[in-house]
Amino acid sequence: MKPIVKNILAVVTGIVFGSAANMGIIMLSGSVIPPPDGVDVTNMESLKSSMHLFEPRHFIFPFLAHALGTFVGAYLAARIAIGHKMKFAVGIGVFFLIGGVTNLFMLPSPTWFTALDLLGAYLPMGWLSGKLVQGRMKSV
Repeated sequence: MKPIVKNILAVVTGIVFGSAANMGIIMLSGSVIPPPDGVDVTNMESLKSSMHLFEPRHFIFPFLAHALGTFVGAYLAARIAIGHKMKFAVGIGVFFLIGGVTNLFMLPSPTWFTALDLLGAYLPMGWLSGKLVQGRMKSV
């Protein structure tokens, strides 16, 4: 397989599997930590109007979804990519960071969560996955 094709496949795989991990965790979250009474988490308007009812515990799974989804996507992209593995991992982190910023405009959240999410979930997970792949590749 040509390197350009494999690198494109790396990016697509990272985005698809990272997004799937994110959605899987979000889908699981309501059964582990139920939302406040009367909140329909499948409806954006319901979420917007009832965000004030959410406690810090309700933000655990969204953070985990963003962080682990980014990690999974970045790790897979770095593993598949031909060369520049850290750039691919961080690139996937940037992609998901853009999604996180976009989400903030659609669904405002508490300032503490916004800061934690944007600073801790995306670029650090992209970097960490890149470091893991680089370390793994050096030992092989």
